[in-house]
Amino acid sequence: MKAVYVAMMAAAGIVMAGQAQADEALAKAKNCMSCHAIDKKLVGPAYKEVAAKYKGDKGAPAMLAAKVKAGGKGTWGQIPMPPNNVTDDEAKKLVAWVLAQK
Repeated sequence: MKAVYVAMMAAAGIVMAGQAQADEALAKAKNCMSCHAIDKKLVGPAYKEVAAKYKGDKGAPAMLAAKVKAGGKGTWGQIPMPPNNVTDDEAKKLVAWVLAQK
């Protein structure tokens, strides 16, 4: 029984790691990483900073997904984030990944 539990936990870890890598790959494919990095400010804020700012904010995922699509200005400084060519589903996946950064 213990071996089954360990195997299930390992499989869950592999799935989660694969999902995290897939969403990072999406961020790279959509050129998000041209202006953002996970742990340091580039043109825009680090994803870890974004996750910390919106931690516990239940409205943040929808608001940020809309901002990813439409662009925005002012929250992190005067340099605007341009609109991004992403689907609603891609924007939601990207935001979920960003908000999961620790």
